[in-house]
Amino acid sequence: MSLGGLSLNLRSSGIYIAFALIVALFSVLTDGALLTPQNISNIIVQNSYVLILAIGMILVIIAGHIDLSVGSVVAVTGGLAAVLMVNMSVPWPLALLITLLAGALIGAWQGYWIAYFGIPAFIVTLAGMLLFRALTLTVLGNQGIGPFPDQVRTLANGFTSGYLGNIGLGALGGADLFSLLVAVAAVAGMVAAQWRSRTARQGYGQVVDPMAVFVLKMAAGAALILFLVVQLARFNNLPWVLVLLAVLVLAYSLMANRTVFGRQVYAIGGNLQAAVMSGVRVKSVVFWIFVNMGVLSAVAGIIFAGRLNQAGPTAGNAFELDAIAAAFIGGAAVQGGVGKIVGAITGGLIMAVINNGMSLIGSPSERVMLVKGAVLLAAVAFDVWTKRRAGAAR
Repeated sequence: MSLGGLSLNLRSSGIYIAFALIVALFSVLTDGALLTPQNISNIIVQNSYVLILAIGMILVIIAGHIDLSVGSVVAVTGGLAAVLMVNMSVPWPLALLITLLAGALIGAWQGYWIAYFGIPAFIVTLAGMLLFRALTLTVLGNQGIGPFPDQVRTLANGFTSGYLGNIGLGALGGADLFSLLVAVAAVAGMVAAQWRSRTARQGYGQVVDPMAVFVLKMAAGAALILFLVVQLARFNNLPWVLVLLAVLVLAYSLMANRTVFGRQVYAIGGNLQAAVMSGVRVKSVVFWIFVNMGVLSAVAGIIFAGRLNQAGPTAGNAFELDAIAAAFIGGAAVQGGVGKIVGAITGGLIMAVINNGMSLIGSPSERVMLVKGAVLLAAVAFDVWTKRRAGAAR
């Protein structure tokens, strides 16, 4: 599509445009309450576990698979962490390490049946959904276990300290200087990484966005980061879970785009037979994708339990649906081979804004589900439409 002489790739940019429009819509409907510092902080903290799951789910979907068990894995790993820290008085660092190892073993169990035994991921993870929910009920019974140590609760609900004090922002009041410096560093890093990527693609003779489009994208990204951090810095500074999310997004984006393993994941989902013929160790890659999903599910389980300050038998219900929806809304292709970590995070944030915005305007739960279902269907329909349009243009 062309706007004033500027070319725009709807498939890659449409999700970000949709996110901006949804935020603008609910900002108007809520009379600005959506974008208040406290509400933005609440959106991040309350949806952090879904965003963590979305990072792992997008890789699973890119490889052409699905994982229906992540909600149950969140529950069982959260329950394990509670038993270790509360009932057995295991030191919290060791308890967290054991919980992450348990998540990896769960992922390895499912990855073995999928990669090496050849059972479809849908069936294996559907069985896992039932197995690990049953295990959760066995461990916890019908009661929750808590409270968690302060360090775990701080990771889930806490905020960074004002290391350098506050700085005046005129009509906006004061904001944490350290958080603002982090935002400036994040913007600089984003621009440097994108410029390097653009230069490298030009060096290989690949098509890149016109300079005007590139500058517009960088300006929009910088404005979003600065606005977000300024609002958070005006409230209670940066949530620790946001710091964790930023580290995960950066690490997994580099892995997906800059490593052999990441390119192999895309190759498997894009064309399995070609990947096999190219020497990709498909079984090994698929196995480790599910191990990774198990570890991230354990991280989400710890965060969710720490936020509630107890592990409960119903934890994680429908989390798999939110994570899958985030991946598809964020641009993952139904057939696999397409998707980005940042896109999955954006898809998760769209779901979070819809939930939060409709709650602020007093919409009933059935209407929220109706809108979320419509958005998911529209996202997948848009993916199918763009593919058909691209095929017809050839």
